[in-house]
Amino acid sequence: MTEPVKVALLGCGTVGSEVTRMLLDDPGELAARVGAPVELAGIAVRRPDKHPELPQHLITSDATALIDSDVDIVVELIGGIDPVRGWLLSALRKGKSVVTGNKALLSEHASELAEAADESGADLYYEAAVAGAIPLLRPVRESLAGDRITRVMGIVNGTTNFILSAMDSTGAGYAETLDEATRLGYAEADPTADVDGYDAASKAAIIASLAFHSRVTAADVHREGIAGISSSDITAAKSLGRTVKLLSICERVTEEDGSESVSARVHPVMIPKSHQLAGVGGAFNAVYVEAEAAGQLMFYGQGAGGAPTASAVLGDLVSAARNKVAGGRGPRESAHAALPVRPMGQTPTRYHVSLDVADKPGVLAQVAQVFAAHGVSISTVRQRDRRSTASLVVVTHQAPDAALRSTVDEIDKLDVVREVISVMRVEGEAE
Repeated sequence: MTEPVKVALLGCGTVGSEVTRMLLDDPGELAARVGAPVELAGIAVRRPDKHPELPQHLITSDATALIDSDVDIVVELIGGIDPVRGWLLSALRKGKSVVTGNKALLSEHASELAEAADESGADLYYEAAVAGAIPLLRPVRESLAGDRITRVMGIVNGTTNFILSAMDSTGAGYAETLDEATRLGYAEADPTADVDGYDAASKAAIIASLAFHSRVTAADVHREGIAGISSSDITAAKSLGRTVKLLSICERVTEEDGSESVSARVHPVMIPKSHQLAGVGGAFNAVYVEAEAAGQLMFYGQGAGGAPTASAVLGDLVSAARNKVAGGRGPRESAHAALPVRPMGQTPTRYHVSLDVADKPGVLAQVAQVFAAHGVSISTVRQRDRRSTASLVVVTHQAPDAALRSTVDEIDKLDVVREVISVMRVEGEAE
């Protein structure tokens, strides 16, 4: 009889509990998929007394000892960087495969973990780190390995998507909607990682690294959150047939001389209601992948939650276990392109600028002159007069982000401009 594949589980919160249940509920089915029995050898938790529902003979508070035992695969679902980084490096260097959903760790130390895996011949899988149950990383890393990916754009944070969707449908403000999201369990007590874009930036770094065969860290990703989005921004977008979403956008940018770089950014954008991402509501995730041969591909589904994320973890676990049984290896890190990361200021974007201006002749000419002076071309202009003031909405063509930002800064100083009401980038529209 084939020897069992022994698994160590680090962490047993919402996702870990589901993983435990799935491992223990139907061992026969799991063995049939792997080609050998899969044995849960131990579960490391910080406070064993807090988990009376788990098989007590499996519980330990000593993660190091569990990793050092005769386990074959280490599944990490604790999160954070330290001490997890040391544990996983130790496991990989000992030849034990690792399955993790730790986006923060991967967005900073993926290359170090991959090198440790390469040295020992172990596997490193992390599908659950991005977009929960949605199979995204595996298609990018494996199914499209023979293609050339040019862009990956999508909604990868369910909390912010729930908030923005609710603001759009109810007309409520940001603070009110965040409170509701917290009450319903969509937002954490401290929502900073989500609403300030840190979570999405970590995921963007992982996506860009895989898609463009280059090492990209969270520090390389331009990040803006949604705390500054007001109900008036949502209303303005709706009046123009658009909606507001927080998007992660990773692109391969080619210069006129043929040189290439990677752009990775997270920020709110206006997209037309006709765009497929505009209809992604609630806490769901959706990601567009554009490749030269495959064209446009869309991945959609539940991006978080215990059972959905556990599904991704079990998929990786089965792959790692099959490799152990068959004596094979999973895909290795591909960083051969080593493309530089383009600064946000040099990245081509489009702006939607809403201005409160004086209602007198020559205002539009002065504003247009500033755009021209910075080399920014105007796509459309809308003007609405009120008593002594007027509102002016300008949508630009693509230009370097730094040029657009400096344009807005100079416009804000014009005597005829009472206030720059809002500035938001525009995506998903033909120029």
